Amino acid sequence: MAEQEASGLKVLLSTLQSSQDRDVILNILSVLADLFSVGTDRRIHYMISKGGSEALLQALVNAAQTAEPDYSILLPLLRLLAKVGQRDRKFGQRVQKLEAIDVTLSLARKNLGHHLHLIHCLWALRVYASSVTAGTTLGINGAMELLFKVITPYTKKHTRTVRAAIEALAALLKSKSNSRRVVHRGYLCGLLRLYQDWHQSDISNSYIHIRRGLLLCLKHITNIRSGRETFRCARGMEILFATVQDCLASKSLDSIVTTVTQILRKCYPKESLPLATASSSFSFSPPGSISFQSPRSGPEDESEEDGEEEVEKDFDNDDPENKEEDDDLETDVNKLRSRPGLDRPEKELAQYEAMCPELSHDFQELESESEDERGSEDVLRSLPFTHPRVIPSAAFMQQQCGRGKDQNTKGPRPEPAERAFKAPLKGPEKDGKCISAQTTENKTTGDSAQNADGLCEEKGSARSCGLMLRPLPKDASWDAKTFNAQCVSYCSPSPAGEVGDLDVGKGHLERRQGNIPFHRPHLYMAKAGSTKSVPDYTFLALSDFWGHEPPSYCQSMLERKYAVQRAKIFDDIRRLIQPGDVIGRVVFDLEEPSPSSLDAPDCLKFFSKFESGNLRKAIQVHGFEYDLIMNADVNSSQHHQWFYFEVSAMKSAVPYRFNVINCEKVNSQFNYGMQPVMYSVKEALQDKPHWIRVGYDICYYKNHYRRRAAATGTTQGKSYYTLSFSVTFPHKDDVCYLAYHYPYTYSALMAHLDMLAETRNPKKVFYGQQTLCQTLGGNPCPLLTITAMPESKSRNDLEQFRNRPYVVLVARVHPGESNASWVMKGTLEFLVSSDPIAELLRKCFIFKIIPMLNPDGVINGNHRCSLSGDDLNRQWLAPSPLLHPTIYHSKGFLYYLRSIGRAPLVFCDYHGHSQKKNVFLYGCSIKETLWQAGCPVDTAVVTEHVGYRTLPKILDKVATPFSMSSCSFLVEKSRASTARVVVWQEIGVLRSYTMESTYCGCSHGLYKGLQIGTRELEEMGAKFCLGLLILQLKSLPCSKKLITQAAALLDLEEEIRDFQTQRNS
Repeated sequence: MAEQEASGLKVLLSTLQSSQDRDVILNILSVLADLFSVGTDRRIHYMISKGGSEALLQALVNAAQTAEPDYSILLPLLRLLAKVGQRDRKFGQRVQKLEAIDVTLSLARKNLGHHLHLIHCLWALRVYASSVTAGTTLGINGAMELLFKVITPYTKKHTRTVRAAIEALAALLKSKSNSRRVVHRGYLCGLLRLYQDWHQSDISNSYIHIRRGLLLCLKHITNIRSGRETFRCARGMEILFATVQDCLASKSLDSIVTTVTQILRKCYPKESLPLATASSSFSFSPPGSISFQSPRSGPEDESEEDGEEEVEKDFDNDDPENKEEDDDLETDVNKLRSRPGLDRPEKELAQYEAMCPELSHDFQELESESEDERGSEDVLRSLPFTHPRVIPSAAFMQQQCGRGKDQNTKGPRPEPAERAFKAPLKGPEKDGKCISAQTTENKTTGDSAQNADGLCEEKGSARSCGLMLRPLPKDASWDAKTFNAQCVSYCSPSPAGEVGDLDVGKGHLERRQGNIPFHRPHLYMAKAGSTKSVPDYTFLALSDFWGHEPPSYCQSMLERKYAVQRAKIFDDIRRLIQPGDVIGRVVFDLEEPSPSSLDAPDCLKFFSKFESGNLRKAIQVHGFEYDLIMNADVNSSQHHQWFYFEVSAMKSAVPYRFNVINCEKVNSQFNYGMQPVMYSVKEALQDKPHWIRVGYDICYYKNHYRRRAAATGTTQGKSYYTLSFSVTFPHKDDVCYLAYHYPYTYSALMAHLDMLAETRNPKKVFYGQQTLCQTLGGNPCPLLTITAMPESKSRNDLEQFRNRPYVVLVARVHPGESNASWVMKGTLEFLVSSDPIAELLRKCFIFKIIPMLNPDGVINGNHRCSLSGDDLNRQWLAPSPLLHPTIYHSKGFLYYLRSIGRAPLVFCDYHGHSQKKNVFLYGCSIKETLWQAGCPVDTAVVTEHVGYRTLPKILDKVATPFSMSSCSFLVEKSRASTARVVVWQEIGVLRSYTMESTYCGCSHGLYKGLQIGTRELEEMGAKFCLGLLILQLKSLPCSKKLITQAAALLDLEEEIRDFQTQRNS
């Protein structure tokens, strides 16, 4: 049957080309028109595959070349060609081959006065022009001159013909040679005048298509540099900006506004950031390398061909997904297979033996202690500051979220605390011996606090005595209302005219000492005093000193305001058109500590020179609007995303607008409901020490500032992006901190580890803290060991203790991903807690944890790199012991575990994801990678255990923020040097993961529509531990005692029984 249909269609098409009989041709055209009037495009594509386009074009040429062209044949032919040509990818080639271009142009010229015939010719010309080559030929043959004769100023007559001519012209101008021809012949100014005339005369908005068609012509012309220059010289920016103001109030004119916006953004002159140099304000000389120098910024040349501007949308229906690019997938099976090997001499691994004290500890202390003594010790450890991590139930969290869902708020000298870190790992000495890390548990928090209280009294602690809190503005309300009358200065004096370094007094400090779990201001200050930074920080941020506790309510994702992005873009354009309204005053510059405008009235004050701070420059644009520039990563001229700065001297109930103008990512969750976070010191001193989500009128869009080509690694510089948001501060003359995400500093980590060491029960929790190595900046990188103490010193108990499988967890390799540290905080607190599930988990595993792989980056406010200027998560294949010590020794430690037959059961690297919602895992699978790439998979040759999917499936059930659908197990070429892939391939860890946590919020489950907070991030860290316990029960051999204990704690009786049955069968 199909063959008969194909044969019949071929006969019709053949007859159409060869027949001279008018009636036959009309009948065939009628049949084809009826055939295409119903059904789908499949019929048209089928006809094209059988030579339909050639047949119609040949019939057109034949009919047009007669002495008296028969328009009863030509008109239906032209209509069919307009319909078929849109679906034929090779239509332009066929048109040129059969010489239909000249024929159609000739017909159009002959019918300039006959609009019915002319409009059919114009429809065909528009389809011809959809091919760039055919469009170029049309331009050479005078098509544009013809069209400009048809396009007239505003008229109510023959508007269909005018519209068709404009649409044909817009199609022709997609060819850059045609655009150049229009510019050189002066037609661009004529198009601007035509648009103005139609805009002013079309009061009733009846001819929107004609107006937008003229704008599309201008849009294509401005794709080339000469077009943009001519457009600006003809005052096109001013004309379009003025005319579009009349359209902003009507949604029916969105197509007009969107196209104008694209043209104006494209024609906005590109310029460099208002900086002397694009490189970081901080410089550091890594060992064995010359100091980093970045080329100084200069004017950027615009490229000749910028291409199409991306379409801007005010409403986004879906979240942006970083979809895996198939061409980035690794398809070489040999490269995907496990490759056990060493990147260093085997004898070097001996130094890591000291990092496993649990394998050699004799536990002599267990003999001399009775059960009664143990019990009394347990009671002591349950006193204040022992905050057990209890995994919240769904009912509890739902109650909390429901209650507050709508509350959406618009080198230094060493310290005593450093003494535990005096034996960093070093590379092999010349005599072949290695110096190993000292196995030392942390000092107790009590000792640290005592050191902090006496900081300024110790002779050798000049560094700590010089570390000051940021001063507060002098305001009577601070002294009289917030603090006790007997307040005295806490530490050193501050500049004149301001209250001393937080003149809060010891009374207030003591009253708040235990309010925030695992945080003590004195201890934090002690740890910060021993932290080494490139700029040698002398101030503490008040937000870090006072600490953070999550508010009792959840905050919803911000609903996107209609047209907020275009409004911000028009404000930017207004600056160019009306420069007299711009103040342009620099109010903060990291490289000039005292700008001349520092004391200007009605001006915010900024500061960022504190740990993890990042703000390079602040420029006052208008009275309450500021442009902000972030600092690049140290030894780099890029990686701008993280910001954290102090702002003060504000007025209350006044909307302040902040524009972070040098972001680099092409999209952000700020376009999808995410808000930055703010910390108010006045609120904190009123017992509300919360980082909360703030800001409205938030959008993220491409701006006119151009990155240097050298920084982007391309032949031409890419554009920066602007994050714009408005904040109304709750108090006058407050001191507030604004940040990309909830900050978590290195000093906070070190203080937290001290408190964990104190609050644990040493009779139940084996806890060790060692120094993995020293960083480039001279800071210790801690390595933790957490497991359960053996029940006794008996041989069986010690054997069970030492044979527990290892789990290795790492975090914060990217400094700007502070959410990873909050997840790690939840993991650590749960693991050392008295929660029965945690106790059971410690009996199952030995945890080796590196909570911060890039301390220097975190300390110095970097977003992605270390002090060497390298992304450390791209160095795992061949890390340098000099430039990447934390990665080098982390990998060496994993090599050591593998060499003694104790490769980790699970490896997980905690990260943050800026463009996705939820929490999810990336894993590694050979088969899934090959299947996704469309490669054949020989299951007899490629074998793979599916156990890598078990943990994500468990987490999908037990962790509310987790999403299995967002997980991926593909191996990309661009990720070959990441921790996840290298540990999978070289160490042979099947369950090697990257855990990504959103900066924004969740799109499913109990937290759907809510922004994620520190409570939810810490909960995820605890639930990850629960997932590991269930993984042990479901996938690994377990004792009956363990299964019985788990069954009593978890609602897993049926699954555990099934597992027992399978194991016994």
